[in-house]
Amino acid sequence: MEALTALARTCIFAVLCGCMLLLSSLAAEEAADVATGTRLAELLRSARSVLSNYQPLINDPAVADKHLDGERFTAEAIALYAKRTGRELISDDLAERDRKLLQAQVEAMREVVDEQQDDINRPGIGFKGFVPAVFARLMNEKFVAKVGNESLVRVTAPEALVRNRKSLPDVWEARVIEEVFSDPKRPKGNIYTEATKVNGRPAFRMLLPEYYTESC
Repeated sequence: MEALTALARTCIFAVLCGCMLLLSSLAAEEAADVATGTRLAELLRSARSVLSNYQPLINDPAVADKHLDGERFTAEAIALYAKRTGRELISDDLAERDRKLLQAQVEAMREVVDEQQDDINRPGIGFKGFVPAVFARLMNEKFVAKVGNESLVRVTAPEALVRNRKSLPDVWEARVIEEVFSDPKRPKGNIYTEATKVNGRPAFRMLLPEYYTESC
């Protein structure tokens, strides 16, 4: 924990709801933070997509063992990440910080799916409630427990669209949603970044717009 609290910068990455863009005009350190945030957000998006695609199977009351454990799920999420981004998740040239955070994310998603096995495989019940939004919240909670205050990944949305209060936008996110993303002149899909402070510490924050699908 000492190594984490000694960091000068905290990087907080929030997925609002699609498209991750690198901004080449940023300074070197900030550009690295954008790259880190984009990787984390894209892996989360890939995992949510995999879970969304499995909703019919998960909610099939006629099938008991779905053969969808954490190992299979993470393998498919990593494969989808590689397909979408054109690069391997953990490559030789990856910075140590990114490697650590991505591995923590993979471990978090594996644990969440494994812990849901009883519900996923429960026969005779249709809708299980294990939807992408719930999965993302549980995964992000485990991720924070693993990396402490080094990084935070969140899924949020305008308050009117949020069902679980734990996913409500914080003050900074609410301001960006209201003042930045509501601007009709803003190009659709552009990320927003800002150097700010969180709990008195310097922090780099970015918000990436994503668009809900039916199973979210």
